[in-house]
Amino acid sequence: VQLVESGGDLVQPGGSLWLSCVASGFTFSRYVMTWYRQAPGKERELVAAITSTGGRTNYADSVKGRFTISRDNAQNTVYLQMNSLEPEDTAVYYCHARGPTGTDDYWGQGTQVTVSS
Repeated sequence: VQLVESGGDLVQPGGSLWLSCVASGFTFSRYVMTWYRQAPGKERELVAAITSTGGRTNYADSVKGRFTISRDNAQNTVYLQMNSLEPEDTAVYYCHARGPTGTDDYWGQGTQVTVSS
């Protein structure tokens, strides 16, 4: 099983980034996918989640209206479009998969997003 994130970078405040997470080794289309982030000295927090079919999404209040989660089950990929980035968005962003029974879950290795002028 693998979750491989990419797209993290250094960006100026107000800028945009597009994160991707490619999954392999499990039936991606049956899993709820979630983006989490962890800033230095802080706990890991949920950023955005999407159901297995993509029909429902959920966002942290701090990113509503700025971030969009989406998925392509044919490509085994989940995305996070991030707009109007703020320094407070600086963190390592992790991809997470949770299976239909809730008993199996997987994490990616993370990708660094730094928002700074």
